Amino acid sequence: MDIGLLGPLHVTENGVSIAPTAPKPRQVLALLALHADRVVPVGTLVEELWAGTPPRSARTTLQTYVLQLRELIASAPHRSAGPGGSDPRSAKDVLATLPGGYLLATGGGHSDVREFERLRELGCRAMEEGNHAQASGILRQALDLWGGPPFADVSTGTHLALEARRLEESRLCALDRRIEADLRLGRHRELLAELTVLTSRYRSHENLHAQFMLALHRSGRRGEALDVYQRLRTLLVRELGLEPSARLRRLQQSILQAAADDPRSAPHHEDLARVP
Repeated sequence: MDIGLLGPLHVTENGVSIAPTAPKPRQVLALLALHADRVVPVGTLVEELWAGTPPRSARTTLQTYVLQLRELIASAPHRSAGPGGSDPRSAKDVLATLPGGYLLATGGGHSDVREFERLRELGCRAMEEGNHAQASGILRQALDLWGGPPFADVSTGTHLALEARRLEESRLCALDRRIEADLRLGRHRELLAELTVLTSRYRSHENLHAQFMLALHRSGRRGEALDVYQRLRTLLVRELGLEPSARLRRLQQSILQAAADDPRSAPHHEDLARVP
C-alpha cells in the first residue's frame, strides 16, 4: 500500500486508488491512513466525523463507510499475505475490524508521513553532530515529500485538523534546520530568494527573519538586513505588543557593530537566534 497525506489524499493498493470521492468516507480513510498499522478507536472516528454532535446512527453509519472502503479495496489486486504467495489478502485483512476500532494494514507499504518523520529525525541528528552537508541533503529529501498542506482535499474534523497543524509545525522545524545547515555551509546568496518568500509568508517568525538578516548581511547587503529587523519589530510591536527577542536584538547589534568595526565583516553563525 502506498499512502500520501502530505498534500492531496493518495492511497493506492498495488497501484490502484482506493480513495473514495464522498467526503466522509474520504475523511475516515485519511484518519486510518495517518495511523496505518495501528488501531483507530471507533470513538475517535466518530468524533472526527461529527465532532460533539454525532447522530444516533453514528456507529452504524461509520460501519457503512467502512464497508464502502472495503468495496474499493476489494476492487484492487492484492499481493499475497502469507509465505510463498499462497494466501492473498482480503479486503478485511487490509481494513480490519479489531476490538474497539479499525486498522488499515499497509502490508509493509510506504507512507509519506512516516518517511518524512524518519528523514527529519535523521537530518536533525546529523545537524546536532555537526555534519551540515549531510543534514542539508537529508532535510531537503524530507521536505521534497510535501505536495501541499496535509490532507489538502479532505474535509477535516477535530483530529485531522490537529494533526495537520502538528505536521505543518514539524515541516517548518525541518525547514528551519535545513536553512541553518545551508547558512553554515556558506550558501547565503542561494538562500535569499527562498527567505524573501518565507518571511513574507511567516511574518512574525523570528528565526526565519534572523536567518534572512544573516544571509543578507553575509551577501554584502547590510542595510537590507537591518530593514528586515525593523519591519519585524514594527509588526511585533503593533500587532502583539512585543519587542523582538533578546537573541534577535543581539544579532541586530552584531550587524551594526560589524559595520562600525569593518564593513567587510559579518556576525558569526553562533549569533543566529534560534527561536522556537
